[in-house]
Amino acid sequence: MAKRLSLFERRRQRVRSALRRKGALRPRLSIHRTGRHIYAQVIDDLGGRTLAAASTLDKDGKGKPGANVDAAAEVGKRVAEKASKAGVTKVVFDRGGFLFHGRVKALADAARDGGLEF
Repeated sequence: MAKRLSLFERRRQRVRSALRRKGALRPRLSIHRTGRHIYAQVIDDLGGRTLAAASTLDKDGKGKPGANVDAAAEVGKRVAEKASKAGVTKVVFDRGGFLFHGRVKALADAARDGGLEF
């Protein structure tokens, strides 16, 4: 178990360092995935604050299962909507060490369809 976590942390650090090189001026769309839920935040690293956030635990997502591709796509739409209200259109995508397939990919595609560019 410890080896798996250390590999995950190494992947996460590798992704974050690449993002710092690429787009330090853009906000970061960071995601976190658990076995039951998925979370997304648009973070301004320069200001140190969260500009928009959405998850399967939000009130408008209650009553639906949170661990499937449809729920992830809904979170992607909601975070894109909230980010556009905050005036953000261009972000860098921080997959946070998670592989880009399944729920992570569904969230990213829905955020792109919602108006975010990355």
